[in-house]
Amino acid sequence: MSEYIHKKHNVSVLIYHLVFPAKYRRAVFDQEVDQVLKEVCLEIEKRYEVKFLEIGVDKDHVHYLVQSVPTYSVTKLVRLIKSLTAREIFKKCPWVKKKLWGGEFWSDGYYASIVGKHGNEGMVKKYVEAQGKDYTGLHINNQLELF
Repeated sequence: MSEYIHKKHNVSVLIYHLVFPAKYRRAVFDQEVDQVLKEVCLEIEKRYEVKFLEIGVDKDHVHYLVQSVPTYSVTKLVRLIKSLTAREIFKKCPWVKKKLWGGEFWSDGYYASIVGKHGNEGMVKKYVEAQGKDYTGLHINNQLELF
């Protein structure tokens, strides 16, 4: 679950619901791609001020519930996540690049909305789970941290 992020001069709880469709809305997500996607996202958490509260995939798009700090704009978050995940998926799953005709992994567009800490977070989780027939939850962060 989300938590308050305490910085030197502010306290924030900024949660975003992001949806990234694959290029051409191709059904490129399978167990291997899902695993790479999850691993890359968890590595992003270690290096940047981003916390993935939930990651879910359908056959042709990905839903993220992401918490970050005010210094990261939505555009910066999108660019960060899209570029790093695409690079690693192409590197570890080369067949995906052939399926996408040698082009980009993600489409240019995306969906982003702000989620409130009280009330809306659970509703968005249910909405994400109800999307598509083949939705698979890859990651849910329910562990409390000591710091």
